[in-house]
Amino acid sequence: MLTVDDVLEQVGEFGWFQKQTFLILCLLSAAFAPIYVGIVFLAFTPDHRCRSPGVAELSRRCGWSLAEELNYTVPGPGPESQCLRYEVDWNQSTLGCLDPLASLATNGSPLPLGPCEQGWVYDTPGSSIVTEFNLVCDDSWKVDLFQSCVNLGFFLGSLGVGYIADRFGRKVCLLATTLTCASLGVLTAVAPDYTSLLIFRLLQGLVSKGSWTAGYTLITEFVGLGYRRTVAILYQMAFTVGLVLLSGLAYILPHWRWLQLAVSLPIFLLLFRFWFVPESPRWLLSQKRNTEAIKIMDHIAQKNGKLPPADLKMLSLEEDVTEKLSPSFIDLFRTPNLRKYTFILMYLWFTSSVVYQGLIMHVGATGGNLYLDFLYSALVEFPAGFIILVTIDRFGRRYPLATSNLAAGLACFLMIFIPHEDKLREAETFSALLTAELLGQRRHSKYIEELPGRCY
Repeated sequence: MLTVDDVLEQVGEFGWFQKQTFLILCLLSAAFAPIYVGIVFLAFTPDHRCRSPGVAELSRRCGWSLAEELNYTVPGPGPESQCLRYEVDWNQSTLGCLDPLASLATNGSPLPLGPCEQGWVYDTPGSSIVTEFNLVCDDSWKVDLFQSCVNLGFFLGSLGVGYIADRFGRKVCLLATTLTCASLGVLTAVAPDYTSLLIFRLLQGLVSKGSWTAGYTLITEFVGLGYRRTVAILYQMAFTVGLVLLSGLAYILPHWRWLQLAVSLPIFLLLFRFWFVPESPRWLLSQKRNTEAIKIMDHIAQKNGKLPPADLKMLSLEEDVTEKLSPSFIDLFRTPNLRKYTFILMYLWFTSSVVYQGLIMHVGATGGNLYLDFLYSALVEFPAGFIILVTIDRFGRRYPLATSNLAAGLACFLMIFIPHEDKLREAETFSALLTAELLGQRRHSKYIEELPGRCY
């Protein structure tokens, strides 16, 4: 019987059709980056202090510089200066321009402090959800909740969207999730309050990871066996390209709503290109839709400038399938080996995701330039893909995977002993990012090889 891989060997394993489709789907992978780590720019927390109209008026009257105003009116350095204020009537006429608080302190006792009842002043030319919704001090935990919602969406969506891709097809899943993801991105940009922001973020997480995974599965099922690992790795490197573009876009658009629109609207344009991407012939064959699969393979041959094999009508799956496949989540746990591989892969997904996201969200926290630090952390990921391309066939899978995990763990452990202000901490962060990306690449490449034909 003639299989899809047999046909691809004759019409081109990575010809013009596959290259065109691959580039289109790589745009989807790049567009996923702002969803995954966009919180770095959407929710950055600038230096801030309690708002006080009286302080602003006194500063204007005295002609203070910003440094003088902070020195005279703000509790000094640390969290106190950001979340507490002196309980002083700054409008009283007895306050002078030179050390105005000195006359109010009696017997050297400190002045009472209170919460910021009139909001905050933020030292930033742009805006974020933190500055707009005042997610600082007692409400700073809401920033973590914002990112937790998208991660919860990733988890819940992965359970359902993979099944949809296997049940209704890769293309249907790709179009539906991409359209929904783009729409929710726009709704996030115009969210009127924090609660609606959380809801839109959660829903976007439900579909965005599924959209990325459907594209990943689709491109690996279009290419021949000799190119499958390569396109799988390069597809993930397109995500890194998205990170680089995000840093530049965030620098140009420092206001979070405009940035959110800028990363969401282009996704609608991808829908027009996805419409011309055919369904996976492997999935069609698994659903006993052989006629459609044959037409698509003939189309691939024409696009690649090759003649289809004469016995193309004998096309079938690699396996002897006697009935239409009915995917189920239980399939991942049906046999002892599958259970073992599933739990190992789930653990690797969990650890690499936590390490990677934790490190990249730490970028800029040491007081450096947020945009440059994020750019450097993105650029350092590129070597991971090239290292995998060179070593994946030469050294196998298990030893490089174990080495990557050990290197990532060691880099994170060493950061504990590096002083916070030391710039070496940033180098360690980038090193850990590289190794985390390495283990992610190897883990995902092995997943595609071990469980072909499944989207989840």
